[in-house]
Amino acid sequence: MSSGTNAPAFEDYAAVIWPSLYRSAFLLTGNQADAEDIAQQTLLRAYRSWPRIIRADSPDAYVRRMLTNTFLSANRPKKRRLELLTDTPPEHGAAQRPHGPEDRLTLWPHVKSLPPRQRAVIVLRYYEDLSEQEIADILGCSRGNVKSTAHRALKVLRAALDSERTDGRENRHER
Repeated sequence: MSSGTNAPAFEDYAAVIWPSLYRSAFLLTGNQADAEDIAQQTLLRAYRSWPRIIRADSPDAYVRRMLTNTFLSANRPKKRRLELLTDTPPEHGAAQRPHGPEDRLTLWPHVKSLPPRQRAVIVLRYYEDLSEQEIADILGCSRGNVKSTAHRALKVLRAALDSERTDGRENRHER
């Protein structure tokens, strides 16, 4: 996109990108308040860098990278939070491996518990449907690093789901 007269004004761009930016921020942070904070911080940074962003090959990718980096560099350790804001999903019967969109509720608490970089890779890959190369570009790392990070995260998620499934069986037998 060039910086000529066809370039959108920042306000117009922000209005169009906000729903996608907020959704990604929510998936990364796991709650509305933090998602709004990170999305707003990203838009503030984008406003300051608007002339550079508008000249980028893909302004959306540039802003998505800013969002991910803002999330990864946030200095908000959970230990220091007085409360954890969550949108608690409804209880979901016996634990089993998620197969469809409705079963993502079972998986979501485990995704939220992943370390920030693993969570970012999982969200970008499986919720935002980006390729390994696109994720590598956003995170500023190699495709191999994305693959290994995803592998470690998926291993943790599988173990958590297997543990839930086993606990569910044990609880039924105790009754």
